[in-house]
Amino acid sequence: MKKEYSKIIALHFSPETSRLPMMYNLAKKFDLTFNILKARINPKEEGHMILELSGTEEDYKKGLSYLQEHGVSVQEVAQSISRDEESCLHCGLCTSLCIARALCLDLKTRLVIFDSSKCTACGQCTRICPVNAMHVEINGDF
Repeated sequence: MKKEYSKIIALHFSPETSRLPMMYNLAKKFDLTFNILKARINPKEEGHMILELSGTEEDYKKGLSYLQEHGVSVQEVAQSISRDEESCLHCGLCTSLCIARALCLDLKTRLVIFDSSKCTACGQCTRICPVNAMHVEINGDF
């Protein structure tokens, strides 16, 4: 029996690929199982999905290649996100990229609220933060 391999990945679908049965094909063609953790996909629009993908390592790699060949951007999520409260300027740039809505602006206080329990660790906030207040913390393999 082959060893089970599992990773959490973030997918970004173009408008063209958001209508294709990508998850079905991962299961059917590559014998992979998936657990959708977060998803926002609308037909003919961009889509985002965070999922745990499991199977043999060989099938996992074939499945990722299949996604990438069809224009799906794939990023492994072996991390968690933290915020340096002293560095954060509460500018709100990160809120526009947070598909999980773990970062949001409190309209009364004008402060950015970070709910780490909603965070899927996609890392988008770390790329846009002008003062590097958002940090990636690398965890062990999932």
